[in-house]
Amino acid sequence: MKLVFATNNKNKLKEVKALMPSHIQLLSLTDINCHDEIPETSNTIEGNALIKANFVKENYGFNCFADDTGLEVESLNNEPGVFSARYAGPENNSEANMQKLLSKLKEKQNRNAQFKTVIALTLPESHQLFTGICEGEITKEKRGGDGFGYDPIFQPKGFEKTFAEMTLEQKSEIGHRGKAVRMLIEFLS
Repeated sequence: MKLVFATNNKNKLKEVKALMPSHIQLLSLTDINCHDEIPETSNTIEGNALIKANFVKENYGFNCFADDTGLEVESLNNEPGVFSARYAGPENNSEANMQKLLSKLKEKQNRNAQFKTVIALTLPESHQLFTGICEGEITKEKRGGDGFGYDPIFQPKGFEKTFAEMTLEQKSEIGHRGKAVRMLIEFLS
């Protein structure tokens, strides 16, 4: 089965490819010559995932899935949420996003947070949503050199390491995206 993953994020693509079984041929947007900037205009994570998956299905004709992920911090009314990638501005600068978040949490005792990934799958006759959540907390400083986005400041519940201190396999096993991808794979099997 051929399936397009509607992302330009090479890190996400690498994470998802590592989980896909061999009977699913995963294609990227580059593989289908989609170089459009797909708008993310919804005010929900679910809505943005659907927009991206539907865009590829409608404009390129491929079965497709897309994800959207947000970091939700309890003491900040679930900020940055749907705006996680653009928290510090439209440039999607991970370093600036982390610094803004750490600054906002400076005086907060409650550092509880969760990563939420929603995958939207579009097939000829249906749409499906799969949600993966990983609870944890925001550390006081960055730790680790792997991962991407907020990984250096997110420590999953029950672990002493941040996502950026874990291997890709460890992160995929417990992480939000890995959970959602495994639900997707189970549905497709």
